[in-house]
Amino acid sequence: MSEEVDGEKPVPVKKKKTREDKQAEHIARIKRTLIASFMGIGTGALAFSLGGVPDAAGLQKDVGLLGLVLMLAGIVLQKHIFMITGMDTDKLGWKDWFYQGFMTFAFWFMTWTILLTSSHP
Repeated sequence: MSEEVDGEKPVPVKKKKTREDKQAEHIARIKRTLIASFMGIGTGALAFSLGGVPDAAGLQKDVGLLGLVLMLAGIVLQKHIFMITGMDTDKLGWKDWFYQGFMTFAFWFMTWTILLTSSHP
C-alpha cells in the first residue's frame, strides 16, 4: 500500500477493489457456506444412522454426545477442506469461523431432527 503524508502522520491509502475482486470474494464466501451446510447435513445424517432405530417417543438411546462430537468434528474438518480446495484461510477472522460453525450446527440440528421425526412410527 502506498502512503500519503498528511501533516506529520502518514495516512494509508486503501486499494479500491475491482469488480472481479469483489466477485471472487463473493464466490469464496458462497463456497465456504456450502461446505459448512453440507458438513452439517452429513454429520446430522451420520449421527442419525449411528444412533440406531428411534424408540416410540422418537428418541435414540444415548446418542446425544455422539451427535455433538460428530458435529464438532465437522466444524474442525472444515479448515482442512478449505485448504484442500485451495481457499485462503489466513484472511478469515473469528466472526467468519463463528459463522461457519453456526451454519454447520444449524444444518446438523435440522437434519437430525427431520430424520428423527420422519422415522417415527
